[in-house]
Amino acid sequence: MGRSVLHDVIITLVVSALLIWLLPLMISTYTLTVLVIYGMLGLSLGLIWGFGGILCFGQAAFFGLGAYTYAIAAINIGESTLPMILAVLVPAVFAALLGAMMFYGRLADVYLGVITLVVTLILFKFVNSTAGPQYVIGNARLGGFNGIPGFQTLNVPGDPTAYIWGDPYFYVCAVALVIVFLMVTWLLRSSFGRIAVGIRENEVRMGLMGYDVATRKTVLFAIGAAIAGLAGALFANWGEIVTPNLFSLGQSAEIIIWCIVGGLGTRFGPIVGAAGLAYLKFMLGQQSMIDNTLVLGLILVLFVLFLPRGLVPAVASLLNSIFGGTKRKPKPRRMRRARHG
Repeated sequence: MGRSVLHDVIITLVVSALLIWLLPLMISTYTLTVLVIYGMLGLSLGLIWGFGGILCFGQAAFFGLGAYTYAIAAINIGESTLPMILAVLVPAVFAALLGAMMFYGRLADVYLGVITLVVTLILFKFVNSTAGPQYVIGNARLGGFNGIPGFQTLNVPGDPTAYIWGDPYFYVCAVALVIVFLMVTWLLRSSFGRIAVGIRENEVRMGLMGYDVATRKTVLFAIGAAIAGLAGALFANWGEIVTPNLFSLGQSAEIIIWCIVGGLGTRFGPIVGAAGLAYLKFMLGQQSMIDNTLVLGLILVLFVLFLPRGLVPAVASLLNSIFGGTKRKPKPRRMRRARHG
C-alpha cells in the first residue's frame, strides 16, 4: 500500500508540474485559473458522489457559501488568511449539520437530492433578496443581486499590502488543487475511504458489519463541502466580486454534468470534465449564435447514451486494450509424441 501511494504521489507531481508549465504557453493564466478552480469544485462532488454514493444537488450552495464567507470576512478583517480558513470551515460545519439531519434520519437517495436542491434554492433566494441597507454583517453589505465587490483579495500572510494576483495567483490555485487531489487520494486509500466505497456499494451490509454509516457519510459530506468552500473562496479572489448566481440551480446542474462527463468513481474524471466543459463554455460564449446550455445538454445526452462511464474511464479502457493487448503471451508447450515400437 505504501509503495502504491508513493507511486501515485510521484505520478501526480510529475504530471502536474508538466501541465502547470505547458498550459500557460497555450491558454492565458486568467482563463486557466478559473478552470483550475472549477476542477477543484468538480472534485468535491466527485468525492461524495462518485466514491460515497451521495448524490448532492447542493454543491453550488457550499461553493457560494465559501465565496460569501470569504468576502464578508475579508471586508471585516482586512486581510485574507483568516477569511480563507473560515471559507473552508463554514461550509464544512453547515454540511455537517445538514448531513447529520439527513443521514441520521435515514433518508433515501431521492430525498437527499431533493433536500440539497431545496437548500440551494433557499440560499439563492435569500441572498438575492438582501439588497436593503439593513442586510449588513459588520462592515459588509450583502448587496442582494448586485453582490459584494471591493473586498480584500489574496495576500501574502502577514502582509495585507502584498497582493497575489495574475500569474502568481494561477500557480497558487494550481498548487492548491494538487494538494487537495493528493489529500483526496490519501483519504480514499485509507480505511475511511475504503469503508466509504463499501457504503456506496452496499450500505445495509456495511451497517450490519458494525460500521456507523451515518457518521461516516456525514464526515465525507462535510469534507466535500470544505473542498467546495475552498474553491468558492479562490473563485471570489479570481472574480473580485461575489453574486447570488454562485448559488444558482444552473451552477449546481453544471457541476453534476462535469462529473458525469468526466467519469464518476475516478479522481481525474471530475477535474477533466469540469475544466474541459468550462473551457468549451468559455469558447462558445464568444459565439453569440450558439446557446451554451443547449450544447451542454447535447453533450450530456451523448455521454449518457454512448459513454455512460465517462471520458476518463473510456480513455483508460482504450489505452489498456491497446497497450495491454500487445503483451506477448507465453507460447504453449508442445507435447512430445510418444514413440511406438
